[in-house]
Amino acid sequence: MQTNLAAWARDTDLGKEADAILRRCVHCGFCTATCPTYQVLGDELDSPRGRIYLIKQVLEGAEPTQSTQQHLDRCLTCRNCETTCPSGVQYGHLIDIGRQIVEERVPRPWAEKAKRKMLRRAMLSPLFGPAMRVGQAVRGLLPETLKRKVPERRAPGALPQVAGHARQVLMLAGCVQPAMMPTIDAATIRVLDAVGIGARIAPGAGCCGAASFHLDAQAAALDQMRANVDAWWPLVQDGAVEAIVMNASGCGAMVKEYAHHLRHDPAYAQRAADIVARVKDVAEIVAPHAAQLRQRLAGKGLRAAFHPPCTLQHWQGLRPLSEQLLADLGFELLPFADKHLCCGSAGAYSVLNPEIALTLRDRKLGAIAPAAPDVILSANIGCIGHLQSGTDTPVRHWIEVVDEHLARA
Repeated sequence: MQTNLAAWARDTDLGKEADAILRRCVHCGFCTATCPTYQVLGDELDSPRGRIYLIKQVLEGAEPTQSTQQHLDRCLTCRNCETTCPSGVQYGHLIDIGRQIVEERVPRPWAEKAKRKMLRRAMLSPLFGPAMRVGQAVRGLLPETLKRKVPERRAPGALPQVAGHARQVLMLAGCVQPAMMPTIDAATIRVLDAVGIGARIAPGAGCCGAASFHLDAQAAALDQMRANVDAWWPLVQDGAVEAIVMNASGCGAMVKEYAHHLRHDPAYAQRAADIVARVKDVAEIVAPHAAQLRQRLAGKGLRAAFHPPCTLQHWQGLRPLSEQLLADLGFELLPFADKHLCCGSAGAYSVLNPEIALTLRDRKLGAIAPAAPDVILSANIGCIGHLQSGTDTPVRHWIEVVDEHLARA
């Protein structure tokens, strides 16, 4: 793709990065075949290729409009297009640049701006946990729109003493998972304990930054990233921990990009790169111990459909490892159509774009239904809650199910 960037963009770091990405695009359109929003809306401007053209036009001097912003907002950032692209276009980084530039030039309507700001603050607020518990207590009385976002309460259970293990890892505290689904963290700690690994949370670490980054607060997101690096760095530097384990693939995907986001920060660039080198999805940690765990698992052969989150399969490329792990653990994985497509959750997307999100959710559940699984497994809290809101089939993090079967053994 030929480019002619405007003077204001040509010599900036963002402009140079965007120009390099744009020049890799060959207009082939393979990306449209796997883009969820293009499949739902049928609008070229709601496809990766269309959004690339919009961003190119802005960088070349065209004035962005609210329509430009809407088309960029509608992107789920699933990165399925990157998996499909034969030219290696880093669309995910380009859409981040495009959104930032357009956000600076196109004022949002006050109601939309307020909604995004309140959503971000609510997820990061210390009151989120108490509010979620109240919502769970009265869940049956909530209107359907709210009920979809409030999962049923499940007790996390007792935690083992893990300080004595020679092998130690860190976990991310996160922002909403401890309140919405505390069983995921508890199950992770117990399963890692079962294979001789102690897991703990570093004081001072919190949200990975994804919520702020995708809700028009990129500067705040960078501060959250720096805070996590500061919290983890002493333990990483002195060798006290061997890895930073992620059990929410959305958080894992974001943290694995800390080096990219902080690359221009001289105080954090190298530390972020060292941190990223130690970030592992929980499947990467558990996989070498699959044979040991399988000997102890009860309920082998559970019929399961595994929905690989976009942040697991397209951002991190861990779908093959995760599916092989589940098979090695004794799950009977059932095939279903369009496993590569997004379920529509995408963090805050399902709140801001409910019609598209629910259409994609129902498509995903419709593809899974003929397999008639005992349980739908996934690896990200957002996908789990979103899918569960549309089906009576249990939707769980796979680590929870492994933990439950170990307890029965």
